[in-house]
Amino acid sequence: MKFDGIIFDLDGTLWDSSEGICGTWQKVLDEYPFINEKITPAKLRACMGLPLDEIGKKLFPNLTDELRHVLMDKCCELENVYLTEHGGKLYPDLENILERLSKKHKLFIVSNCQSGYIESFLTSHKTAKYFTDIECIGNTGLSKGENNKLIIKRNSIKNAVYVGDTQGDADSAEYAGIPFIYASYGFGNVKEYDYILNTIGDIEKLEL
Repeated sequence: MKFDGIIFDLDGTLWDSSEGICGTWQKVLDEYPFINEKITPAKLRACMGLPLDEIGKKLFPNLTDELRHVLMDKCCELENVYLTEHGGKLYPDLENILERLSKKHKLFIVSNCQSGYIESFLTSHKTAKYFTDIECIGNTGLSKGENNKLIIKRNSIKNAVYVGDTQGDADSAEYAGIPFIYASYGFGNVKEYDYILNTIGDIEKLEL
C-alpha cells in the first residue's frame, strides 16, 4: 500500500452540516435582536474550513471582538448538541466507503473546528469505528497543518495523505509535507493537487 494513513477534512469532504448549523445559529442570533446579519447555508459553506475566529469576523464584521467571541461560543455549543442528535448530510455511500477503506488504511480526521464537533459526526452517524484518531484546532489551538503533523507523529504514520476541499486544506497538506487529494465536490476551489475526486466514491479508484 502506498499510504498507511488517510487524513480527512470533515466539512465539504465527508458531510455537509450547513443547514443544521444554520438553524441552531439563528436560535442564538434571535437572542440578540440588534444583530441584523442573517446566516444562510450558502454563507456558512463559504466559511467552511476557516478557523472559528476567522468565521466570526467574516460573518459578523461589525461586532466587537468580545461579543463575537461570546456569540461564536454559544453557536458552537448549540450546534454540537444538535448535530450529535440529528447529524448532517453525508456524501453518497459514505459509510460503506469508509468501511472498505478502513480495512486497508488507518483513517483520521483533522478539522479547523471546535472541540466536540468531530465527535458529533462520529456519534450521530456511528462512524467512530472507522477512524483511528481525530484532532482539531479547538483541542490544540494549532493550525490544521500543525495538527496534521501531530496526528502523523502520534500514530507513527509513515506515508500519509490529506483529503480536503479548500485551499486551506491543500496548504495544510503542504505544511505537513504530504500529498493532497482535492474533493472537488465540496465547498472550495483548489488549483494544485496530487489527486482529484469528483465524488467521495472516487477515492476507491485511486491506488492508495
